[in-house]
Amino acid sequence: MEDRLERLKKLTEKIASFELLRRENLKTLKKLYKKLCIDEKIDDFDSIFEFKAMNLGGISLNNESLGEVKEGKYAQIIGIMSVDEDNRKKMKNINIKYFGRAEKLGLSAIKDICEFVLRWRLEKSFRGVENYKELLEMLERVSDDK
Repeated sequence: MEDRLERLKKLTEKIASFELLRRENLKTLKKLYKKLCIDEKIDDFDSIFEFKAMNLGGISLNNESLGEVKEGKYAQIIGIMSVDEDNRKKMKNINIKYFGRAEKLGLSAIKDICEFVLRWRLEKSFRGVENYKELLEMLERVSDDK
């Protein structure tokens, strides 16, 4: 019995830590959204999650080279959106924010830009989990009806 209680306690702590992580992530993401002036192009914060993905040009997001500037490249946040052209789905890159030559950016700006994209990806993941949870709940209701 104690073993079950201990496992339940650990699971509860883990769920609470994920919820806390999400709340803090969203709070910081909103601050970076304003600080990086992304609100000048996308005025509604929740609209940034309409993008399927988000990438960064001119600065690396790879594990081995996180934050490294690519010489001669321009730093920009790029949103990837699905568009319907002639009844065919296509992916389209949209410049969310342009920062100029990557090598001219300060370390603080590079950190903020990388952090914004990584925090966006984290929140997008949380929203994906919510979506699948809702779909499974819908499926469960359909199963119960039959």
